[in-house]
Amino acid sequence: MADRDANHALRARFDDVYGQYQRLRSGMDDIQQRLAELQVTAESEDGLIRATVGPRGQLIDLRLDRRIYRDMDAAELGRKIVATTEKAAAQVAEQVQQIMSGYLPADSGPMQFIRDNNFGSLLRRQDAIMREADDNG
Repeated sequence: MADRDANHALRARFDDVYGQYQRLRSGMDDIQQRLAELQVTAESEDGLIRATVGPRGQLIDLRLDRRIYRDMDAAELGRKIVATTEKAAAQVAEQVQQIMSGYLPADSGPMQFIRDNNFGSLLRRQDAIMREADDNG
């Protein structure tokens, strides 16, 4: 009986994962296009720095107002550039999550990886499923 229950649970899990895969695969072109076009621009609090990042948070444009050279030293300028770029990267990460949430469940390993950028997130759920299967088997 336990084997039958375990097999039923594994089959249900397989069907769920396969359904997720099918949704993801059918939307892949849309996802790729939306991610390729994704850009976010953030501005520093004083409005002197504008940083634009792409879908992976990479800096693709930086605009500095001429007044920065009068108002701050190089170390302060560097800190403000980093902070503004991080602000834009956080915003683009949220948008990537929104795009992907239409295709992946919120508790899936890939979605957790997108949120926390921790590679272990990709395997955590699968590890738990395998431990559960071992405990039931």
